[in-house]
Amino acid sequence: MRGQVLGVDTRTGDGIVTGDDGRRYSFRPADWAHKGEPAIGMYVDFDIDQNRALSIFPVPGALADQPAAPPAPAPDLRDRNKYVAALLAFFLGPLGIHRFYVGRTGSGIAMLVLSCTIVGLLISAPWALIDTIRYLFMSDREFAARYARYTE
Repeated sequence: MRGQVLGVDTRTGDGIVTGDDGRRYSFRPADWAHKGEPAIGMYVDFDIDQNRALSIFPVPGALADQPAAPPAPAPDLRDRNKYVAALLAFFLGPLGIHRFYVGRTGSGIAMLVLSCTIVGLLISAPWALIDTIRYLFMSDREFAARYARYTE
């Protein structure tokens, strides 16, 4: 019968194979009749004895038998630019627009409300200037990690 390796315990070497008949069969390291070790997803040929897979061989040329391709690099999740954030902070800073841009809605609302009064402007203007400087001196990697928007 043919099937696919579903899992292998790395400590004991015991594993599970699903057959083309839809049933699952267990195996032990002694049942593996090929050099090397079984790998998850490997397409194999085996004999069955009740619920055991015996004499397990990988099927030559099967796609699942090929080594796994390296994982694709993670997509670039930076959808914000630190220079745009710095410009927004410098020109529209007391209104908190830059905070909305980087996804910090709560502090953006706080800055917007503070800017309605003279005393609030005295607080939010230096806050925006500090944010401008922080954005400019922050590395691209740190900015991306801190302000990345994950869309899943």
